[in-house]
Amino acid sequence: MNDKTLSQQINELKKQGYTNDFNLDDDKITDKALDSSYLPDQFNVDKVYRFEGMTNPADNSILYAITTSDGRKGLLVDGYGVSGGQISKQLQEKLNR
Repeated sequence: MNDKTLSQQINELKKQGYTNDFNLDDDKITDKALDSSYLPDQFNVDKVYRFEGMTNPADNSILYAITTSDGRKGLLVDGYGVSGGQISKQLQEKLNR
């Protein structure tokens, strides 16, 4: 568990160079601003942070700090538990390492 809020941790990681915004997309992560996508073998998960909602368990989230094979650093925020998204098994395994 993390002693910071999600937004505080995001701000700290942005200061460390994790400035791209990644999203889950079935079997890959995407950076819509750069029109780029990365399969599981094209990125590394550097750090993982879990956050629990203060009043509602459905507010649980997970923050991934990611570096891609072409050197881009960014963040991916996703729900976990009840609110987790539906993604490929390969992508799920990569994120859960």
